[in-house]
Amino acid sequence: MKILVVDDMPLMRHVLINMLRKLNYHDIVEATDGIQALSLLQNQGYDLVITDLHMPKMDGKTLLNRIRDDQELAEIPVLMITCEDSSTAIKEIIAAKVSGFIVKPFNLNVLDSQLKKVMKLES
Repeated sequence: MKILVVDDMPLMRHVLINMLRKLNYHDIVEATDGIQALSLLQNQGYDLVITDLHMPKMDGKTLLNRIRDDQELAEIPVLMITCEDSSTAIKEIIAAKVSGFIVKPFNLNVLDSQLKKVMKLES
């Protein structure tokens, strides 16, 4: 499974990639923001996008909307990671057809559980 990890913070990408590797996911590509992620998505095939919500240039919600609006990309599962606790913001992301949601801070078990739910929904 090829996974695109999108986060503007190098440390967060590093932590997430290490967690994914512990869960035996090894085909992982990084992007620093939604613009770079969209470019990668349009040029390569991915099975899953894991993105932060708050990023400069293009945030996770805009990236999610762009993915869902693109016929070629619309079916890719998107797992959103955020420290957002506003119910309004969370409802907007759910309405935008996010596949799964993780609130920071989280651990390996939470990530594993969400990945299993998201991949089950897609199969």
